[in-house]
Amino acid sequence: MRRPIVITILVSFALLWCPCFAQHEGARKIIEKVVPAYPAVARNMHISGTVKLEALVSAAGIVKSIEVRGGHPMLAQAAADAVTKWRWDASSHETYETVEVKFGSQ
Repeated sequence: MRRPIVITILVSFALLWCPCFAQHEGARKIIEKVVPAYPAVARNMHISGTVKLEALVSAAGIVKSIEVRGGHPMLAQAAADAVTKWRWDASSHETYETVEVKFGSQ
C-alpha cells in the first residue's frame, strides 16, 4: 500500500531536482535520450532558460556535431554534452535536427 506513495514521492523529487526538458523538431525519431545535468553553478545562481541546438546526425543515427544556436553560455555546454549522446533512428542520409533543452522552472 505504501509502495505507490513512496514511488510517487521519489519521482516528484527527481523531477524537481533536475528540471531539464528537451524538445525535438525534426523528421527523425529519437531512440535514445540522455537528460542533461543541470550545472551546479547555474543552479546556485538561479540561472534558467532554453538552449537551442542544431545537431548533425549521421545516417546511422549518431550525432556527428553540435552547434549552439542560442541560450545561456553556462547551460549550453551541459545541453550539448547530453545531446551528443542521443541516438536517432537510421536514415538514408545525414540530417540536421533542431533541439531545445530547457533548464529550470519555465
